[in-house]
Amino acid sequence: MISEITGVNSLYEIPDVLWDKIVALLPPPTKKKKKAGRPRMNDRKAMSAIFYVLRTGCQWNALPRSLGASSTVHDRFQEWRKAGVFKRMWIDGLSVYDKKIGIDWKWQAMDGIITKAPLGGKRYRPKSNRQSKVWYQAKYVSRR
Repeated sequence: MISEITGVNSLYEIPDVLWDKIVALLPPPTKKKKKAGRPRMNDRKAMSAIFYVLRTGCQWNALPRSLGASSTVHDRFQEWRKAGVFKRMWIDGLSVYDKKIGIDWKWQAMDGIITKAPLGGKRYRPKSNRQSKVWYQAKYVSRR
């Protein structure tokens, strides 16, 4: 079990039945490197780490080290995203759900929200007293 190795709650593990379906969707690993180095990270461990980030909402850099290096996991996520793995997982999941429960394909809904970022960066950030115009004038203009 991966939870015994990583120390992360077993709720974040991918069940064997689901993993068997995911493995069929993964592209073959890229060509082996000629240089010696670290071996490729286990695909199941990488997918578990990706699911951990997606379920918890944590940043890639906040990924527990026991799940793998955040850069390695993010690289694998990008590799699989470009290969369409997650899209195929979504389509397969929809088809299984449609067979078991049924989807009314005539009716669909979408939900989302778009908001402006708070403060808007440097342009709208309040200035400190040291950066204010009054302070500048009092200190430098009066010396002339």
